[in-house]
Amino acid sequence: MACSKNRISYRRNLALAKRLWFGQINREQQRSLKLLSENYGLSIAAGDLQLLENRWYVTHSGLLRLASRKRCAGIQVDQVDQSSDPLAGRWVFKATVFKSPSSKGFVGYGDADPTNISSMVRGAELRIAETRAVNRALRKAYGIGLCSVEELGALSSPTKPSSFPTCSSSIHRSNGENSSQPRLRDRLCLLIRQHNLDPNLVKTYAADYCGTETLRGASRDLVESFINELAKQAEENRDSLICKLNSYAQPQEVTS
Repeated sequence: MACSKNRISYRRNLALAKRLWFGQINREQQRSLKLLSENYGLSIAAGDLQLLENRWYVTHSGLLRLASRKRCAGIQVDQVDQSSDPLAGRWVFKATVFKSPSSKGFVGYGDADPTNISSMVRGAELRIAETRAVNRALRKAYGIGLCSVEELGALSSPTKPSSFPTCSSSIHRSNGENSSQPRLRDRLCLLIRQHNLDPNLVKTYAADYCGTETLRGASRDLVESFINELAKQAEENRDSLICKLNSYAQPQEVTS
């Protein structure tokens, strides 16, 4: 029964991957996706996997869900004081994953400072370092060879997914974007996928934040400021962010 469920999971993953990254899923990526689906039950729809620059990456949420399915006994996280420098914004953490109550533990270290994180999450070095440590420990514990998205020194621009039309049409080059600057649209799409946010609600929130009727009318500086704020809110308190986004949902008309 479990094997049958995994095969179904792979078929769903593959169908969604082809829709999200149309024309960019080659045979090698399909083989990798099949192993990730069948061996670990990772789901693209749940946000467990991301395709960045034609490579699969696992996410923090995906690793936590895997640990839950495997009945992980616990995760211990400790700050490495001798390697941390709060004044310089440098933090180092040690995470130990216990797969069972009798497990000796699988150790992973994570570090973060202003030089090895994305500008989108500047100021969140402590939390990023902790997340990286947990990710590395979980990958060791469950034999995940993929790097995690959160371990990337600077989040790479994702390939453009066809299932996020609001992202592909929300931010245009009229905002002052050119080929030499980071693509704001791609950064926003990555945040939406990484934190499983509703693209339409994010678009509405962005327009409200920028004080414009539509996001298209906002300046590049305002859009970039919004993206930085969205990343900060998603990292610090995703539940609160979801509540805020839901407040922008249009109420359904009740008919008698």
